[in-house]
Amino acid sequence: MIGRRTLLASMAAMPVAAVAARATAASSVPVGSISRLSPALDRIIAPDASVKFLAEGFRWAEGPVWVARGDYLLFSDPPANIVYRWQEGKGAQPFLSPSGLQGAMPARVREAGLNGLAIDRNGHLVAADSGTRAIVRIDLRTKARTILADRFQSKRFSSPNDLCIARSGMIYFTDPPYGFADGDASSLREQPQNGLYALTPDGTVTLLDGSHRRPNGVALSPDGRTLYLALSDEKQPEVRAYTLDAKGMPTGQRLFHDMRPQRSEGLPGLPDGIKVAPDGHVFATGPGGVHILTPEGALLGIVGTGKSVANCCFGRNGTSLFLTSSDRLAVVPLLARG
Repeated sequence: MIGRRTLLASMAAMPVAAVAARATAASSVPVGSISRLSPALDRIIAPDASVKFLAEGFRWAEGPVWVARGDYLLFSDPPANIVYRWQEGKGAQPFLSPSGLQGAMPARVREAGLNGLAIDRNGHLVAADSGTRAIVRIDLRTKARTILADRFQSKRFSSPNDLCIARSGMIYFTDPPYGFADGDASSLREQPQNGLYALTPDGTVTLLDGSHRRPNGVALSPDGRTLYLALSDEKQPEVRAYTLDAKGMPTGQRLFHDMRPQRSEGLPGLPDGIKVAPDGHVFATGPGGVHILTPEGALLGIVGTGKSVANCCFGRNGTSLFLTSSDRLAVVPLLARG
């Protein structure tokens, strides 16, 4: 991702405690921009709305999820191995530390913490654990961890990155090599592909697609019949759409949104996290920020921060869009409920 490795390198020597301390400082100064490419965007984001930073000082902010039962936001910092909790009036404070890999981080591991986060029907946190190389479930009250899957065909995953949960309980997740210091060339790598997978409630793991170089963000359409996949690939910066059958298995795929135009402009970022609103609008991060798309894939506008935006999520009963952007957490108000 553009700017990501430079940022990580510059902050690699910073103690985790120092990062956590800085992260508590919040700011509500308007920043970034909202590029309005269609009047239809005014029905989602008010014309006078602006982007504001809420906290800063992270190594690489990722995977936000709103916890409705507690009225707070959780988001991850994979290289720092911390999950933060942000609450109105309290700022961002460490919630899980370490969040992923427990104990010392091996030299060949670049991201030891949790990455993509979701909340299941029972209110538990389900996460793509880059460091442990697993899909895990965490009780938010006791913080007890359960590994749901860490292998496919007896071989360990590389570094699970993002996930989403279907109504059936099926978990879709991606497994690129971002958690390894040496990427695809890492001696830790066991899987021959960077895959898109499905995990059923009974623990069965199925490889849905192993053809893409950098599978990343995943999200489901409101009816559960389309699965969106972001490709964080410099040569193929796209969002793909998979048609799913009644069992949640793909029957075909198509190009949903091409981000090559924004990539060619030199805008910061690559396709990464995705969220889908109840009305079917897709919020996909990529070059320039969050691309807001109709269910048919038409681009309505882009919400930017001036830095790479890794992921986003809806919160406050759908009236806010939270953005994890490089070393900062940001928010923009929404009119449409997400």
